[in-house]
Amino acid sequence: MPASTAPAPSAPSSTSRSGRVPRVPALLVLEDGTTFTGSSFGAVGETFGEAVFSTGMSGYQETLTDPSYHRQVVVATAPHIGNTGWNDEDDESSRIWVAGYVVRDAARVASSWRSRRSVDAELAAQGVVGMCDVDTRALTRHLRERGAMRVGISSVDTDRASLLARVQEAPQMSGAHLADEVTTPEAYVVPAWSSRSASDGSSAGGEGGRPPSGHREKRFTVAAVDLGIKSMTPYRLAERGIETHVLPATTSWAQVEALHPDGVFFSNGPGDPGATEDAVTLLRSVLEAGVPYFGICFGNQIFGRALGFGTYKLRYGHRGINQPVMDLSTRKVEVTAHNHGFAVDAPREGRTETPYGWARVSHVGLNDDVVEGLALEDEDGTLRSFSVQYHPEAAAGPHDASYLFDRFVDLMESRSTKGAPA
Repeated sequence: MPASTAPAPSAPSSTSRSGRVPRVPALLVLEDGTTFTGSSFGAVGETFGEAVFSTGMSGYQETLTDPSYHRQVVVATAPHIGNTGWNDEDDESSRIWVAGYVVRDAARVASSWRSRRSVDAELAAQGVVGMCDVDTRALTRHLRERGAMRVGISSVDTDRASLLARVQEAPQMSGAHLADEVTTPEAYVVPAWSSRSASDGSSAGGEGGRPPSGHREKRFTVAAVDLGIKSMTPYRLAERGIETHVLPATTSWAQVEALHPDGVFFSNGPGDPGATEDAVTLLRSVLEAGVPYFGICFGNQIFGRALGFGTYKLRYGHRGINQPVMDLSTRKVEVTAHNHGFAVDAPREGRTETPYGWARVSHVGLNDDVVEGLALEDEDGTLRSFSVQYHPEAAAGPHDASYLFDRFVDLMESRSTKGAPA
């Protein structure tokens, strides 16, 4: 079953992209039969996916364009959505990736000097089915108690029994291999520069961005495997003097090795890490070669699997920009941005011997003790590779964890000084 059966992007638009899209009655049905009514928001049509909630008070544009939300219907817990409209600078990829969007109060008027159109109009233009006038507080509490589950939204068929039957036929997120659906079709290069306006290479169709407006001296070369990368990530690397080669998820070790990278990066992305084998195989080759590695989110889960740990599905996941995490090496608590429904199953204490060195848990979530980071070290404790479950690129979110990009730079510098293979 397709994730969405919305009309073509031009179909719902009887207004301009900056105007308000007409509302019609809409129905939301969860796989357990729980039903919510409301109004259409964005495209008129029908969509299915996994219902999840995001607690961010801001950053809805970055959320909607994050490839990690592929095949998910996002419920916004913030009551007012769309107050600052939609601009042309904050997209994290080339399109909206959510399967659907559910809000309580959709802003009638957008107020920001950067706004170019309304969220409603952008959703409609891209054919994304949404819903407003929903009791999102009750819906969120239900998901928190019962867990993330399949959901359907329809503004064309408001018969509960009919919609429920199609929801229960929709695919589960467990076992879903989705990285190949969101990755860039071709490799592109993001050079070292300092202007994000030049760094808009994006997943699923990114062409490598416009010519840079300001170069920096190149310090390192990094091979970044795009499992659903956000455009802010190569920018964070670029502003530190790193030339980033963004590669498709299907890239082989021979293709990575041909770049002679100083480091390898695996991005965030959607789906079940337990269903992803090629990325695990590739990363094991990276670790065997001794190339420094840094992973974010899905890249953390793949790192865990490469080291021999398991992964599991969280009850309702972590999604928001306000999650407290402790760095166990510094004991510092950071407020961090999250978007994950799976986690690594690894011992919180001590170190585990692996074929590539000694692995340990480096970060933990303070709300529920979930593993939020891993480190691979030499026997003497010298760092070789690391990953985190959250989003230090802060798009959107706090900047508490931006030091991790500096840690990656320091790691590449120290390993190259020691003459480690690259």
